[in-house]
Amino acid sequence: MNVLIATVQVPFVRGGGELLAEGLEAAIARHGHRVDILTAPFRFSPANEVQKSMDWWAAQDLSSYCAGKVDRIIYLKFPCYFAAHGDAVLWLLHQHRAYYEFWNDKEQARTDGEVRREVIRRDTESLGKIQRRYTIARRVSDRLKSFNGLDSTPIYHPPFGERLFFSGESLPYVFSPSRLEPLKRQMLLVEAMALVKGTIGAVIAGEGGARATLERRISELNLESRVKLVGRISDQDLRAYYARSRCVFFGPFDEDYGYISLEAMLSSKPVITCHDSGGTLEFVMDGVNGRVVDPDPATIAQAIDAYASSSETSRRHGAEGRRIYDDLGISWDHVVQELMK
Repeated sequence: MNVLIATVQVPFVRGGGELLAEGLEAAIARHGHRVDILTAPFRFSPANEVQKSMDWWAAQDLSSYCAGKVDRIIYLKFPCYFAAHGDAVLWLLHQHRAYYEFWNDKEQARTDGEVRREVIRRDTESLGKIQRRYTIARRVSDRLKSFNGLDSTPIYHPPFGERLFFSGESLPYVFSPSRLEPLKRQMLLVEAMALVKGTIGAVIAGEGGARATLERRISELNLESRVKLVGRISDQDLRAYYARSRCVFFGPFDEDYGYISLEAMLSSKPVITCHDSGGTLEFVMDGVNGRVVDPDPATIAQAIDAYASSSETSRRHGAEGRRIYDDLGISWDHVVQELMK
């Protein structure tokens, strides 16, 4: 079967969406199909660029190309699912979040209100025509139901290199890898570290536009000796940092899925997350394989101190996280079996 994976990308930005598409491509190929990824650049703003992207995809007929017929298409992101195809499957990462859960009436309604209404209308119409609708997480399915009135089924998938994660002796630091941006809320960890009583540090890995703000706050709080921004690191170093951490902090706002939680569980490390962190709450249970706390530096500091003072609690919660991951049966084989039925 000739399979096409349709998605969009922001040039020079590489994250979970790109890894997912590549992981899906490799998994489908292992099952004996001919597969490729079709992608196009996407601009989040201004509104007229969103409109142009919708119109471009809606004008595409993806049933065949010069190299032959496309037997099945798998849509991953807005607005690629506006393109036409007779055998389409949706595996939705997320919609255009700025016009859904991140919409701000006060700031955006005047300039983007009309386009937002069109996005929701066209999403509901286009996605409603796709009979087989899947998402990457229950949180994404909940949004699709809430905003568009459409049912879907979540299918979990493993992080990149899942078999390579390992656990080691824990050292006194909290590990927090992710893109440095406001929605990932690394600032909560920085400010929590100013309140932590125990002798534990924090290592924050990743690149992004929030780095300068984080550096400034670390300096203001005199935390240079306790909080380290290590920037972009290799996959090997990433796994080593996980393996030797006492615990992992991942407290984003309303995350779609959250590889960091799963990677921590594969490394047998407990996760500190927040009540409003979205998809990560599908994997982290308070007092079982981590802590689920308010998005408040003081309560996060208390959770860190609890793990800092008890390596045994950290070990027990981490082991439980690994057991939970194994019991979920997350695998690319399962993803392909569902999407290629």
